[in-house]
Amino acid sequence: MQEDFLRIQSRLTERDHVLLGWLADHGVFTSFQIAHALYPSLDFAQRRLRKLCATDMEVLARFRPLRAEGGTYPYHYVLSQRGTELVAVARGEDLPRRDQARKRRWHLTNRANLPHLLGVNQFFTDLAGYARTHPHASLDRWWPSSRFATFAGFIERGDSPTVLAAVPKVRPDGHGIFTEHGRSVPFYVEHDTGTEPLTTLVNKIDGYLDLARRTGRLRPVLFWLPTALRERHLHQRLTEAGVAYLIATAARDTATQRALSPADEVWQVYHIPGARRRLTDLADLASEPSIGSQ
Repeated sequence: MQEDFLRIQSRLTERDHVLLGWLADHGVFTSFQIAHALYPSLDFAQRRLRKLCATDMEVLARFRPLRAEGGTYPYHYVLSQRGTELVAVARGEDLPRRDQARKRRWHLTNRANLPHLLGVNQFFTDLAGYARTHPHASLDRWWPSSRFATFAGFIERGDSPTVLAAVPKVRPDGHGIFTEHGRSVPFYVEHDTGTEPLTTLVNKIDGYLDLARRTGRLRPVLFWLPTALRERHLHQRLTEAGVAYLIATAARDTATQRALSPADEVWQVYHIPGARRRLTDLADLASEPSIGSQ
């Protein structure tokens, strides 16, 4: 096994290692997401992905879900058993059981909320793709929802140990830090598919308020919504509920029509009138003590 690892590792590029790490943390990506985040073209990405799936390397596995209306979706990529083992070795972790990758692949291909997971990953691969094509930008942190299954996932360097005593009241779909032109903004993401009642989204803010009080960190919550209509309705519900927190919303349909990414000026800040803002513009608002203190 050691010789096999050494042989394969010698053929892996830095970009390959990034992809393997992302798949270990975030589960599954489509070929289009991988290409946008890491490669200069789709053709380039597909050629490399085929090599990573080939039997002489086989660090990735792929599947292609069927569409209910007919046809298939693009290839979806996950770690193979060998890929899972390579990541574990690189991270200094125990080697996984031989069937772990197969079980995880089965879980990913059969989970009812696979579209939601892919939607969250689309948000972050859009940011990664923006950073790839803009030298002054970078996606400095990308943590998955699974990290926040316990309150320990929210703990960062320098936090008081007493914070660990709390039970988490919220589980974001992801957390990231994005930097552009030297301005960095940490944020939490709530990816909305439009299936939950708006009151469910509003009620999540109590958990973020509690988190901010316990950690002393006020971080914007980004609601990434499917339509502009749902975005307007969410702002109405937030106002009716008297919410006081730093919240920014954006509609995917509008962003897509304008060919804009989450890094661009797509964010409408709740309770602050004016034009939409870029993601890193939220960094200034997060430093204002009046927001989230009510």
